[in-house]
Amino acid sequence: MRLLAFADIHGAYDRVEHVLGREKLFDAVVLAGDVTTRGTEQEVSNALARFSHFGPPLLAVAGNMDSASFDPIFERLGIGINGHGRLLSDVGFFGVSGSPFTPMHTPYEISEEEIATRSEDGYQEVQSARVKVYVPHAPPSQSTVDRLLRGGHGGSTAVRRFIEGRAPDVVICGHIHEARGLDRIGPSQIVNCGPAAEGSYAIITIGETIQVELKG
Repeated sequence: MRLLAFADIHGAYDRVEHVLGREKLFDAVVLAGDVTTRGTEQEVSNALARFSHFGPPLLAVAGNMDSASFDPIFERLGIGINGHGRLLSDVGFFGVSGSPFTPMHTPYEISEEEIATRSEDGYQEVQSARVKVYVPHAPPSQSTVDRLLRGGHGGSTAVRRFIEGRAPDVVICGHIHEARGLDRIGPSQIVNCGPAAEGSYAIITIGETIQVELKG
């Protein structure tokens, strides 16, 4: 299975479409939040329709700059993985929308306790899958993929605790634009896709082994 993963699109839909058209051979598209920047339900619906045109299924969580009202839209379309699990073949996907509380008071912020609950709820629905892919918008705290440009870390403590406890095979996140990169916590491979608004994305190839590659 070959996945294309995007985070922090922030309205740059043409860039995502360009990648989808260029890559061609992929089995699913993962959207790890911030599809819009304080966008409307109509805007995100239009964006999803554009991405769906390329064929392979979408799987999505909302980001902190999206609206919580996007989650019901994702659910109605059968692509939402916020606190839910979805299976594609023997690969289980689950995730968490929003981010921990920030000093910026962005549209979709939730407590670490809620992040932990949604993570566990989604995991329970796919725990029997051969491969488990966890998609929190926020990266794990105290990692190389949550380092802030001004110093310090901006990730989620609940996401980190969940990874340490449940060891998903792959973690796809975003949120901290400047922390684009790869990391590991135990056996879990972690990718902060970087801002798709600047052309960044990731390719995850799942076979007998799992390969994660940053592109753009």
